[in-house]
Amino acid sequence: MTESALHFPHIDPVALHLGPLSVHWYALAYIFSIYIGWKIATHLAALPPQSATREQMDDFVFWAMIGVVLGGRLGYVLFYQPGYYLTHPAAILQVWNGGMSFHGGALGVILTLAIFSWRNGLNFLAFSDRIVPVVPIGLGLGRCANFINGELWGRPAAHHLPWAMIFPDAGPLPRHPSELYEALTEGVVLLTVMFWAVRSPWVRARFGFLSGLFLLGYAVTRSSCEIFREPDAFIGYLPFGVTMGQVLSIPMAVAGIGLIIYAMRHSRGNSMMAGGADHG
Repeated sequence: MTESALHFPHIDPVALHLGPLSVHWYALAYIFSIYIGWKIATHLAALPPQSATREQMDDFVFWAMIGVVLGGRLGYVLFYQPGYYLTHPAAILQVWNGGMSFHGGALGVILTLAIFSWRNGLNFLAFSDRIVPVVPIGLGLGRCANFINGELWGRPAAHHLPWAMIFPDAGPLPRHPSELYEALTEGVVLLTVMFWAVRSPWVRARFGFLSGLFLLGYAVTRSSCEIFREPDAFIGYLPFGVTMGQVLSIPMAVAGIGLIIYAMRHSRGNSMMAGGADHG
């Protein structure tokens, strides 16, 4: 049954060597997603009603990096392996060994958004709405890096599935390349939806709508892909056969729906179309 299955292509996880320094594809995914996202978000922030200046967007890049890295790492520590890191606290700093949580990274970015908005007199929801459309860029590139690393593979697949793949560290069974499923849904599909939505002046006038749409969209795509993704070995399946990723997506979906409802009932952008950012 495994003769017809695809075999993992064994891509070198190191993209390039700069003397003694090895640059991994995963690091490049972070670098490119932040750079591309920064450029696009700067353009989105200038759309009426303007949510931030170019200088403020330039300043926020550093804040965003701190939020992603610290939130992603601490989220992984707290959500996935708290017992291990409680007894090995020095390992928390060893990010080069892997272990980042998107849900934790999302919380980190939300916190930095709130603090940055407060310090700069920006409307938190309006500013967030111009940041979240570019987040799927990082999600998609990150999942591609996961695939290159041969990690976070999927559950065993039916032998007749033409794209079933045998991963070198996952045993002899063909599996779903779930990293690519996530790159397509969390990355390409969600990015397309967010870019389509942010083009609408009606949507931009309802602060929080885009943020809610992203949270709900990610929760749906992540939960759907978890059906094909092998749970982490140190956690396994939770009660009723759900995974940690699905559990963590529930509050995101609830928050997303709540923000969309709030935005639909509170249109505050129409009076600002010619007046710049709301500093309330």
